[in-house]
Amino acid sequence: MSEQTPLVGIIMGSKSDFAVMEECATQLEELGVPHEVVIASAHRQPAKVHDWAQGAADRGIRVIVAAAGKAAHLGGAVAAFTPLPVITVPIKTSDLGGLDSLLSMVQMPAGVPVACVAINGAKNAAILATQILGAGMPEYRERVAEYKRSLADG
Repeated sequence: MSEQTPLVGIIMGSKSDFAVMEECATQLEELGVPHEVVIASAHRQPAKVHDWAQGAADRGIRVIVAAAGKAAHLGGAVAAFTPLPVITVPIKTSDLGGLDSLLSMVQMPAGVPVACVAINGAKNAAILATQILGAGMPEYRERVAEYKRSLADG
């Protein structure tokens, strides 16, 4: 993580989710995006989730990435407490392979939208977060453009 003020907040429901979400943090680092990481369960620590999400914008966060498995309530809970864009990452589960998580995330009620990437799609979540930053911050738009050029160059 950078010593700069974090622009992206990564929140996950369990420390076991970090095995997947490390890709998100690594991709953000490669793109030069300062970020913070927190572990807080929407079911076991709702007050912590509330306080973190509600204060995110005041701390300088501009985009949130929320990862969870099974009931996957975290992204929606975070979205309920912040006006910031929330990108969700459904974590693959042993029960239903992550389909349970994916369906929980894409079925948010009207007024509480979240964007959703693929099951275990942490890297894409980081790229999407950087693209969102790039809408108003040209340096991040250019970093994404450079990244995409590198993909095309193979």
